[in-house]
Amino acid sequence: MRRDQLEHAIRTACQIIGRREVIVVGSQSILGTFREDQLPNEATMSAEIDILPIADDNDETARLADLIEGVAGEFSPFEELHGFGIDGVDLQTSALPAGWGKRLVKVQNANTAAPGGEPQYTGWCLDKEDLCVAKLCAFREKDQNFVAALLRSALVRPRDHPHPADHRRRALPWSIRAGWFLATVTGNRQLMSLPSAGREVQHQDQNKDQRPQISPDRARRPRTLESL
Repeated sequence: MRRDQLEHAIRTACQIIGRREVIVVGSQSILGTFREDQLPNEATMSAEIDILPIADDNDETARLADLIEGVAGEFSPFEELHGFGIDGVDLQTSALPAGWGKRLVKVQNANTAAPGGEPQYTGWCLDKEDLCVAKLCAFREKDQNFVAALLRSALVRPRDHPHPADHRRRALPWSIRAGWFLATVTGNRQLMSLPSAGREVQHQDQNKDQRPQISPDRARRPRTLESL
């Protein structure tokens, strides 16, 4: 995945759902912070970009996510034409630290704008450390490889990784797995017992107040695939 493809995905997703702004989650949100030439190969291997629509409730978020998936998701004509797909996701997708919405990275430029230059669409990408938290919560092999590659490239630092301060069911396994994982990757056994960084892991639907307050756009949905 490349930065220009991320920008294309932001523009397309906004056009599909008729909104000016969306949130980018998943591994390719790292392209909001770094260019592809600054990243290890393991960090840009995905051919999908996960887009979280911004809405007043999860039912509406899920409806908008389904629109994105239907037009530009896996096996869609969009994916076949452009070589990458856009997955619409809802608020149940990731576990993220408290305050994640305040640390989002803004992506807005000429490539995220409509063909005529207006409107200028915006993608809000996860902070690099918040993204690593989500990856270590999921803890699939590809998630471990992603975080390990960023650590080995010194693009994230273990001491910056948010650590859950509570003991909810989702948080405790993360603290155990993250400590052992970071200790194994870095060779620093002290990381097996990570100090609290004051960021509690919360599921997104438990953290609605942290989402950016963005007014919806009334722009029309594009009529043709070529305009996306």
